[in-house]
Amino acid sequence: MIGAVAWIATGEFSSVGSAQTAEGKESPTAEAPAAITPLIRTVSVADPAFIDHARAIRLSGITEADKRVELAARADGVIAALAMTKGGMVEVGAEVMTLEGPEAVAQEEIARIALDQKERDLEVAQKLFEGGSTSESNLTNARSARDAAAAELARAQATADRLRLKAPFAGVVDAVSVELGEWVQTGTPVATILSLDPILVKAEVSEVDLAAVAVGSTAKVRLANGTEMEGTVRLVAREASAQTRTFPVEIALPNPRMTLPSGMTAQVSLFAQPVRAVVVPRSIITLSDTGELGLRVVGKDNVAKFAAVQIIDDTPEGLVVMGVPEDVRIVTAGQDLVRDGDTVEVASGVGQ
Repeated sequence: MIGAVAWIATGEFSSVGSAQTAEGKESPTAEAPAAITPLIRTVSVADPAFIDHARAIRLSGITEADKRVELAARADGVIAALAMTKGGMVEVGAEVMTLEGPEAVAQEEIARIALDQKERDLEVAQKLFEGGSTSESNLTNARSARDAAAAELARAQATADRLRLKAPFAGVVDAVSVELGEWVQTGTPVATILSLDPILVKAEVSEVDLAAVAVGSTAKVRLANGTEMEGTVRLVAREASAQTRTFPVEIALPNPRMTLPSGMTAQVSLFAQPVRAVVVPRSIITLSDTGELGLRVVGKDNVAKFAAVQIIDDTPEGLVVMGVPEDVRIVTAGQDLVRDGDTVEVASGVGQ
């Protein structure tokens, strides 16, 4: 018992060889910790294929006539001639309606005869004045009489002209509101004429896309009947609609046969100015630590880094992005397993 107590008091419980030697060295059984080797991941990469991409801006619109006018009677009277029918064509300047007005026609003829007489009187007075047979005042009076007759003729012609209604432009007669022999008063609606060549497609563009639309640019239009045409942007409004905050746009389409009607639904594709971009699969888009949208790329030193990009279009081939650096390869597989500054190994035969 005395020996056991003495052994416990020494505090040496380890087996032989586990304690340090007298020289202070550890026993041969103790091992030093091994060095940790950094993990190098393998990724797949692809060289970016840069293209000049024109982003499509898609709008909904409706066709409208280039010009629309409602003709009205310019005088009171009975319709003596009606040279237009609903759905028919008229030429610019064509006389489409004439009112009865024998008094006005007769007054015009009298004024023309009076002017001819005053012209002859002026010629006689001019010759007499040149021959010294009359005074300058007589010549002046003759010239004034001629001018007064010319003014009277102009007034008579204006009165007679109000009996005749002419088409202000070539187009289609969309409606006729009167009949031959009908009595009309000044201002009575007579007919509606539409100019359908060119025909307009009116749409509205958002304030975000306004800068990408310019007068003179090309637009593709698909009508409700399946007709596809190319037109030209004729107008981009400078003032937005107060309700929608969008800007009206007009696209002119050629319609020489006037087969396209007004009021048809249309889908419009406008194209922005081409920008240098890359088409990438949707699956390789990733986020940075701060939530920024971009791609994981690899430089020539095989060090991964994040490249912020901007998505400018969505196509069947993939997302069209801009902002990809020129001297990198895009990580197409394994992008979510590496971080900025990680050295990676590029899969054999990929992106080389």
